[in-house]
Amino acid sequence: MYEPNVVGDWQEYEEHAGLRVRVHRLEAAEPPRGRDDAAAGLTYFSVRVTVENRGARHYGIHLEDGQIDVRVGPDGEGAFIDWRNSQFIEGFDVYPLRRATAVLYAAAPEAALTHVDVQVQLRVDDEWTDRRLWAGGIGALDPTATAAPAGTGQNSLAHQVSVFLRDQAEPGSA
Repeated sequence: MYEPNVVGDWQEYEEHAGLRVRVHRLEAAEPPRGRDDAAAGLTYFSVRVTVENRGARHYGIHLEDGQIDVRVGPDGEGAFIDWRNSQFIEGFDVYPLRRATAVLYAAAPEAALTHVDVQVQLRVDDEWTDRRLWAGGIGALDPTATAAPAGTGQNSLAHQVSVFLRDQAEPGSA
């Protein structure tokens, strides 16, 4: 069975030596140019997608709208993607020992943010890579979480992912 990455994990591409990608810094955040009217009543969040080249040659990469899909909640409903505020990687040469980061702003009902899946399909030198999936969440450790159903208890995967994400977000951590 294919296991998704946890938000913050690096994923290497075997077909492109030294190239790797990660989804990280999934957090509640207001967009820099103001909220989109279509997101009324939704909670905004941001996520970063970083591409790093640890190989010996440069790669031309594209990570634009349509190459990042964000799903929220237990039913995997699509999040509202704020394309106007998001920053993509559009035809950028990533040289050895360099990185490029895309910042995506999205919105969804606050209750659905405890389960966020981000799927990325990078285009490298005009070739499509396989899709990769990262799983995480925002706000899963609120005080009300102790009264949650048994499926979201202390031994569940969602709880373990939430603890990991909280530890990553604390000051002084990587």
